Amino acid sequence: MSAETIATIWAFIIATAVFLYVCMDGFDLGVGILFPWIRGQKDRDLAVNTVAPVWDGNETWLVMGGGGLFGVFPLAYATIMPALYMPIIIMLLALIFRGVAFEMRFRAATDAQRIWWDRSFSGGSYAAAFAQGVALGALVQGVEVQGRAYAGGWWDWLSPFSVLTGCALLAGYGMLGACWLVWKTEGEMQDQVRGLARGLTWLTLGFIIVVSLVVPFLLPQFRDRWFNFPIILTALPVPVLVVVLTWRLFRGLEEAGTGKEHRRVVWRDGVPFACALGLFFLSYTGLGISMWPMIVPPGITIWEAASPRDSQLFMLVGAAVLIPVILAYTAYVYWLFRGKVKAGEGYH
Repeated sequence: MSAETIATIWAFIIATAVFLYVCMDGFDLGVGILFPWIRGQKDRDLAVNTVAPVWDGNETWLVMGGGGLFGVFPLAYATIMPALYMPIIIMLLALIFRGVAFEMRFRAATDAQRIWWDRSFSGGSYAAAFAQGVALGALVQGVEVQGRAYAGGWWDWLSPFSVLTGCALLAGYGMLGACWLVWKTEGEMQDQVRGLARGLTWLTLGFIIVVSLVVPFLLPQFRDRWFNFPIILTALPVPVLVVVLTWRLFRGLEEAGTGKEHRRVVWRDGVPFACALGLFFLSYTGLGISMWPMIVPPGITIWEAASPRDSQLFMLVGAAVLIPVILAYTAYVYWLFRGKVKAGEGYH
C-alpha cells in the first residue's frame, strides 16, 4: 500500500476512535450534566450506577485518538496542541477531578460531603464537555500555521463560534445522558428523565441548525463543499436523516416504558438512545464532509501531516490486533451489564 492509502486508513481509524469516545463517554458525561435536575439522592445514586460498570473504559478511545494523532500525524499534533492547550488542559483536569468525585461520592461519611462530591462530579462533567466543544469549534474555525508551526495567539481558541460549539456539545451530551437513563431505568425515574430528554433534544436540534448555518461561512473550502453542485449531493441526505431520526426519537420517548414483556420493553426503551447516537453520527458526518481531506483547517491535509510510511504501517499492524480486542471486550462489558438498573443495585 502507498503512504497516501495508509494515511487515509489511519484518518478513518482516528475519526472512528474519536466518534466512539464521543458516543460512549458522552452519555456518562451527560449523566453528570443532568445531576442538578435529578431529584433526590437515591435517584442520583441510581443514575450513577447505570454508568459505573463502563464509564472508565469509555475513555480508552480518547487515548487511542490522541495517541494515534501523535504517532501517525505528528505535524497535525504539533500544530493542534499549541493552538488548543488551554481547553485540552481544562478537559483533562476536569475528567480527572470528575473521576475522583465519582469514587468519593460513594465513600462520603456524611450527606453534606456527598452533596459536595455530587456537585464536583457534575461540575467536572460540565467543564469537560464544554472544553471538548470549545476545542472542536476552535479547530473547525481554522488554525493559523506558518512554516509548519502554529503561528496564532494564546487566546485564538476562544471565539463566539467555539463558545457556541461548547454549549452545543453540553446540550448534546445532556440529551445522550437523558436517553441513556430512559433506557436503563424505569418507573418514576424514567418519567423524570424522559421529560429532560425531550427538552434537551429540542435544544440540541436548535444548536445543530445554528452550527450548520455558520460552518459553511467559516472558510471558503466549507462553503464550496456545501453549496457547489454536484458535491452538495453528498450532503443532502444528512438533513433529511436528521428529521427522520428526530421524529423517531420523540416517538420512542412516548413509547418508553409501555408494554408487558420485559425484554421487549428494555429494547424498546433503547430506541431514543439509538436515535440520539444517530444524530451525533449525522452531525459528525456533516463535519467530515466539510473538512475532508483537511486535518488542520484551512491548509494541512491528512497526507501532508502524515508520518513516514514505515511508521504508519508499523502502528497499523498493532492497531489491527488491538482494536478488535478492545471492541470485543467493550461489547462484552455492555452485554454483561445489559438490562434495567434498579435502586439499591450497582456500584458500592
